[in-house]
This record gives sequence, structure tokens and C-alpha cells, in this order.
Amino acid sequence: MNARERILAKLRGSLEGTTPIADDYDTALVTTPWTYAPAQRVARLRAQLEAVHGETQLTTSAEWPARVFAALAERNIDELLVSPLTLHGQQLAAQLALNKGGLRLKAYDRAVETWKDELFFHTPASLTGTLGGIAATGSLIVWPTVQEPRLMSLVPPLHIALLKASAVFDNLHEAMHTQRWSEGLPTNALLISGPSKTADIQQTLAYGAHGPKELIVLILQDA
Repeated sequence: MNARERILAKLRGSLEGTTPIADDYDTALVTTPWTYAPAQRVARLRAQLEAVHGETQLTTSAEWPARVFAALAERNIDELLVSPLTLHGQQLAAQLALNKGGLRLKAYDRAVETWKDELFFHTPASLTGTLGGIAATGSLIVWPTVQEPRLMSLVPPLHIALLKASAVFDNLHEAMHTQRWSEGLPTNALLISGPSKTADIQQTLAYGAHGPKELIVLILQDA
């Protein structure tokens, strides 16, 4: 009898006189996507995000620029990275002109190599849109584009994201099928489930180590 056979014999012998435990594991926990009543989706997403230090606000398509200005003023931020080629970027710029505010808007309109230092060390906040949200995990779906490159949502310490309430799905499976992701995926799709955080060093939770320290999600209830 070789070593392998001896080990197997001991294992078989250790089971003598024992009674197998019935396997009553509910496979639906991992095979059936989580679902929620339509009226509960936004509330579920907000609860999940806020549980991990994210901030959410309910607003409307007309009122959200004022929420952005207020959030920046509270933090003494006078610069915002936003794409002038998006509808929300144009709406924000128009509202800023009406208010005659002192906020400076800047665009990601050049190769990152030409302004890496400014982007990483002198850009305190950014505003981006989202493709949707996932109620089950409290996640935002962000698809990088030419107008809104990936680093816009990953580098500035404060990330403000616009989310349409009608685009909050129960789970990732539903989002992928409803929005027909298979017909054209981007280079990468981001699932953002709160501000960046880590506990690698001495098991102490720290925010902002690998991305934004703060995340504010403005949920447009009429969109």
C-alpha cells in the first residue's frame, strides 16, 4: 500500500459509524437573481451606498445643478472637471452662467500624458453621468467614453455622479439584458459601489487610497 492509498483508507475509516448530513442548501441563493418591487429599487440602492460611506440625494432634472454647486461650496471647491460635450455638462455650464458663479469648469480634452500632474494633483472634483444603477449591490454602472474617460470617475477626490431613477435595475443580469450589453461593450465597464476604501495597513479603514475619497450620487427622480 502506497502513501496515497494509506491516506484514502484513513479518510474512509474516519467515516465509519457516522451519519451523512442532509444537503439542504438553497441553490436559489446563488442561481436566482435578487429582485425588488419597482418602488423599492431606489431605496435599496441608497441604503447600500450609504452603508459604505457614499452620499445620495434625491433631486430632479432641473434642480440637480444647484445640488452640485451646494456640494462644492460646502467643501470650498472652486474647480470641477466636467465634459462640455455631454448634455449634463452643457446644462451645468448654462446654469453657472445664469448664476454668475465663480466655479471654474474644466474639460478632459487632451491626452492624459500632457496634463497628468494637473489631473492627479490639482483637480479636486468631477461630475459624470452613469449608465444606470444596481439595487442589489448599491452599484453605479459607468461606461467610459471619449467624452468622459475612465479617469474622470477614478482620480478626483470627489466624484459626483448623476443617476436616472428609471435606470436603477434589480441586479447586474437584468441591466446587461435590458440594455443589451452584448451588442457593444466598451473597453471596460465600471461598477462603483461607494468611495474608494482599503484596510490593508494595520486593518485600519482608510478612504481615498485607490480612487475618490467621496462619492455623491444625485438621483433624478423624473428621469
